[in-house]
Formats: sequence, structure tokens, C-alpha cells
Amino acid sequence: MSAYDESRLTVVDHPLVQHKLAILRDKGTSTKDFRELVTELAVLEGYEALRDLPLEEVEIETPLEKMTAHKIAGKKIAIIPILRAGLGMVDGILTLVPSARVGHVGMYRDEETHEPVQYYCKFPPAVEDRTCLIVDPMLATGGSLTAAIQFLREAGVKDIRALTLVSCPEGVKAVLDFDPDVRLYTCVVDRQLNENAYILPGLGDAGDRIYGTK
Repeated sequence: MSAYDESRLTVVDHPLVQHKLAILRDKGTSTKDFRELVTELAVLEGYEALRDLPLEEVEIETPLEKMTAHKIAGKKIAIIPILRAGLGMVDGILTLVPSARVGHVGMYRDEETHEPVQYYCKFPPAVEDRTCLIVDPMLATGGSLTAAIQFLREAGVKDIRALTLVSCPEGVKAVLDFDPDVRLYTCVVDRQLNENAYILPGLGDAGDRIYGTK
């Protein structure tokens, strides 16, 4: 497989991420623990994805004296989960940015073609002025993620960052080749897809494991 643009890919491989990911992958992990781990990993990944938010100086007064401090410079954030599994990452990002707006893109994968089929799409007001974080635990073929990117570009969004937990080379290449400006964050790039377009070694179906619907 030909190379992709690694300058727009960030693999968040902190030891805590690797530890939590190992438990997440384990087939014996309960639905409750799986759901909590997805939230925790979203927090750690969101921290990296928002590292370059601009700051502005503000004057504050501590209990001892006045000082110049720094706050985020009015940056507007939108979280766009791809339904349904992407919902599992939303609370983690909201822990970091409680004021963020949340939109939704609903798609399911056609089991024959493995292509995404859209059934719902709703974005927050003034989405074109926001930094949009698309969240979805798994990046397999890249079909759903590229579709969501296209919807946001058509809505005028300029700053799009995609956050996934487990990716594969095929999906990473598909997303980065599809859009020359999107930035992709993941916790790991696994070996490959199998014949049914599931990631190997992966962790199974994230939606089923988050919601206990296997």
C-alpha cells in the first residue's frame, strides 16, 4: 500500500493510552468497563487534538496579587459523532470543553458493499465558524469518516479534526487522501482489514460493545 501523509496523522501512544487500549481490546472486558474506557481514551486523545488552540492574555487577581494569565481565545468547538458508536466518545470530549456544541451524523454500513448509508445529519448553528471534531472509535475502510468530512466541507467548515481510537492503514490512507487539510488523531494503527472490512487485530464491533447489543 502506498504511503499516506504522516504529517497530518498523530498517533497518541502515551503509556496510559496503551494500557487502556489493551483492556479495551480484551474480549472479556464488560460493557460497563468498555464504555468507561472509550470515554477515558477520548479525554486523552482530545487533549492532544486541542493542543494548538490559541490563547489570549487576561488580567486576573489571585488571593495574593494581580497577574496576567492565559485563556482560550474564544475558539468555538463542535463535536460531531458518527452514530452510533461515536456517541461513546462525546462525554470524554465534553469533559475537556463543556461549552462545545454537538452535532450528529447518522450512517450505517451496508453489509454487502461495506459502503456508508446516511440516514441523519444535523449540525450546530454557525458550524462553519467552529473547529469540528469528528469522533468515531473505529477507522476501517474510511467510508463513514470521509462522508462526514464531505458533509462538513459542504457546510463551509474549514478546521476539521478526526478522532478515532483504532485505525488501520487502509482507512488512514483513504481519509488523508480524500481531504488534503483534515487532521487525523488515533491511538493505534492496526495491521489490516479482513475480508469483511473489520480491523485486525482490532476490538470487534465498537457500537455493539459500547451498548451491549452484540
